[in-house]
Amino acid sequence: MEKKYARAYTEVLELLKHIPEDEVDKIPKTELQFYENNCDKNYKYEYNDELRVDEQIISREANTVIIAIYMNHFANENQKSVIEKILKQNSVEEEKKKEEKYDIDKIYERNRKMQESGEINKENLPVDISKNEDSLIKRIINKIKSLFKR
Repeated sequence: MEKKYARAYTEVLELLKHIPEDEVDKIPKTELQFYENNCDKNYKYEYNDELRVDEQIISREANTVIIAIYMNHFANENQKSVIEKILKQNSVEEEKKKEEKYDIDKIYERNRKMQESGEINKENLPVDISKNEDSLIKRIINKIKSLFKR
């Protein structure tokens, strides 16, 4: 994760070179210094001169940093509320995707269908179920026996 943000800071610094200096001056020097100190010095971001600054292809992390810079130093209250609504909506949509992807009922249904179709059987599982069942049963029986021996 840290490396992703180091690269993102490199991208952000390169983008900032292509906006007016009076706009960059609105960003505190300490913040710019933070990006400079934590950027990936070995990563070379290629700025495309044929595209506008807002059309450049950047990483998701760099986009996050740019949004934070914009919200903290450039946006008025109305713009901030619009951005916050968009971010909240994106978060809700992302959660829905995760819920669908990891829905336990869908996972069980998919596994059941794979078993019925023969894609999954005891022979091609990474763990031998039958041996694990036997050992579990044996352990339970042994535990019960040990209780009676006392």
